[in-house]
Formats: sequence, C-alpha cells, structure tokens
Amino acid sequence: MPTRSSRGCVRLFLPEDELGWRFSRSGGPGGQHVNTSDTRVSLSLDLAATSMLTDDQRARALQRLRTRLVDGVLTVTVSDHRSQARNRDLARQRMTELISEAVAPGPRTRRATKPSRGARERRLDGKRRRSDLKRSRSRRFDD
Repeated sequence: MPTRSSRGCVRLFLPEDELGWRFSRSGGPGGQHVNTSDTRVSLSLDLAATSMLTDDQRARALQRLRTRLVDGVLTVTVSDHRSQARNRDLARQRMTELISEAVAPGPRTRRATKPSRGARERRLDGKRRRSDLKRSRSRRFDD
C-alpha cells in the first residue's frame, strides 16, 4: 500500500509479482561486451489492474499517464549502464517516480481574493507615474 512521506508525496512499493521484466541487447558503445549481453531493461506494470493503488489513485494515474500507456500498461526502458543489474535498479526507480508523481493529488484550488487597498493605490500610482513620464516626453517635440 502507498504511504505518505514527510514531504507530502506518495511513497510506493512496487509489487514484485505484478512487474514484467524484459531484457534485450543494448545499443551504443561497449565493444564486444555489448554484442553478447542483454543489458537493456524494459519494466512493465499494468496500472489498470495493479493492487498497489487505491481507486482514486488509479484513476488519477491512468488520466495523467495516458500518453505513455498501451492498453493500461506502463513500460519503462533503461539502457544507461553497461550492467543489467544497474539498469534494473534504475528502471525500478524511474517507474516508482513516474507513478508517485502521477498519483499525487493536484494543487489546492485557488480562492479568489480582492487586492488590498494599498496594492490598488500602488498600482494606480505606478500607472500615474508612467503616464506622466510619457506625457513629458511628448511635450518636448510639440514646439
């Protein structure tokens, strides 16, 4: 189950039995090593069916991540390191961060307030000064 950390964001624990791992050969530099080892990691999680989210969190995540989902499945692919173990750790971390940001509640709605009397006076005073400055510039050429 998700828990709330001291900073207000949601801390998630990915259920290992719901994760889908795929490994493939990674491109880029690496010499002969890259031709023989499957270091690219693809981590998938079915957001529509996962048990780690509440109904509200699931709806929020599906809405916010809709451009990254394929049939409700979120996939993260990592090939940053030459080591499969480091790529696995990085994929798990990125998946957790993505879902945590997606399920976090949005900002509170803004309550409309009136500007204070001092703020209104400062605004009008600034407009008056600017108007006087522009008027003084135009008088110079009226002769």
